[in-house]
Amino acid sequence: MKSGFIHRLLFLILLLGTACKVNYSLSGASIPDNVKTVSIEYFENQAALTNPNFPQIITEALRDKFLSQTRLKLVNSDGDVHFRGFITAYQSAPVAVSGNDQASLNRLTISVAVSYENKLDESQNFNQSFTRFADFSASQNLSSVEDALMNEIAGQLVQDIFNRAFLNW
Repeated sequence: MKSGFIHRLLFLILLLGTACKVNYSLSGASIPDNVKTVSIEYFENQAALTNPNFPQIITEALRDKFLSQTRLKLVNSDGDVHFRGFITAYQSAPVAVSGNDQASLNRLTISVAVSYENKLDESQNFNQSFTRFADFSASQNLSSVEDALMNEIAGQLVQDIFNRAFLNW
């Protein structure tokens, strides 16, 4: 009797295990199995002022995210999922003032507008703006810290874009 019960239980577990399919990824995202490719257009600048390197930095950061943390194949165009983006704001401004009305902290703020198209499930498509910032000491010149700040902000923006596309936040 015990042997028959155990066999039926094992059969049931195997049956359930093969009927359920779960997607795992390093990022925690849930990318449907039918999505195989991703295409990411170069982010164009539409901001009044920007560092000329930032479009390349954000584009490459987004591409690297997909190459390193998903199973998707990066293609030049017409991916199953497709991203297009524009830099819409790039500004540095004081955010903290010391007792003598001098800025003690500055902030670099960058905004991007992103269009996401899922060719296999159009209900997932979106157009959304994302904004992130990083602070730096007013005693530092922006040009001396700008590369590090741009990379930090690009990483945050890429995570926001990725989360919006595949974690539905």
